[in-house]
Amino acid sequence: MMFPDFADRVAAAVAPAVVGQTETLRSMLLAIAVRGHVLLEGPPGVAKTLLANSLARALSLQFARIQFTPDMLPSDLTGTLTLRGGELVFQPGPVFTNLLLADEINRTPPKTQAALLEAMQEAQVSVEGKPRPLGDPFCVFATQNPIEYEGTYPLPEAQLDRFAIRAVVDYPSAEEEAQIVTQAARGVAVSGLEAVVAVADGAEIAAVRGEVDATRLSPEVANYIVALVRRTRELPSVALGASPRAAVHLTALSRAQACLSGRDFVTPDDVVGMAKPVLAHRLILSPEASLERYGPEDAVEAALGSVAVPR
Repeated sequence: MMFPDFADRVAAAVAPAVVGQTETLRSMLLAIAVRGHVLLEGPPGVAKTLLANSLARALSLQFARIQFTPDMLPSDLTGTLTLRGGELVFQPGPVFTNLLLADEINRTPPKTQAALLEAMQEAQVSVEGKPRPLGDPFCVFATQNPIEYEGTYPLPEAQLDRFAIRAVVDYPSAEEEAQIVTQAARGVAVSGLEAVVAVADGAEIAAVRGEVDATRLSPEVANYIVALVRRTRELPSVALGASPRAAVHLTALSRAQACLSGRDFVTPDDVVGMAKPVLAHRLILSPEASLERYGPEDAVEAALGSVAVPR
């Protein structure tokens, strides 16, 4: 199995720039292994951008970051046609990259959301009616501040469903924060990024993806995934449950989790471990449940507790 060694090398490569954030990096690697996208939720200043940039360097991928704002246009993301020498020439936008960091995605207007939605789902964008394919690999890491922050609003359900996994990026521990402030620095400029070296490339990413796709899934575990996803639609606390796409994503990420653990077969424990990161952000709770501060993670926990685990 090459995925565990691959992940260890990447983690060691980004360590000079990023302190901690082990689970977030793991979620990113799992998403890349299944050709998925990641929703990063957390407060500002916890190294989400730095981690994404460092990961791109370690994987020899092209990186781009775009800051979403309320006045942003789709063309700011996709690119535009410009007149040069009497001819219209396409000027690509930041979406034409391998790893796109969509910063504060829940601040952007619906038209721009739609442009990003096409890129995430179809691996292409349409400019003046012409589809333009994106690179391979292509992965979106979208950051989202908590909804209660001023000037933010919930993402549409359809877009949330396109994110294979959600990672909650929290504040570092006291020990990690002490390590951060004692790192070599140039004032407030980011330090350590230059020390991140490439330890993998596109060919190795493709090999890891092939290894994940070949990971065996028994009929019993497949039925368990289906029952778990369907159960989320039946809970009284949930107004909108997980979609069939969620079942596909949970299957793929369970395969990736098994592969990362050094196995070529999926166990129920892999499914249980991936259930909350894959399903919770897709669930829309009933108004009554929201008033009682019942969270999506609680609903996934209830689904897990009510579906028999195959042995």
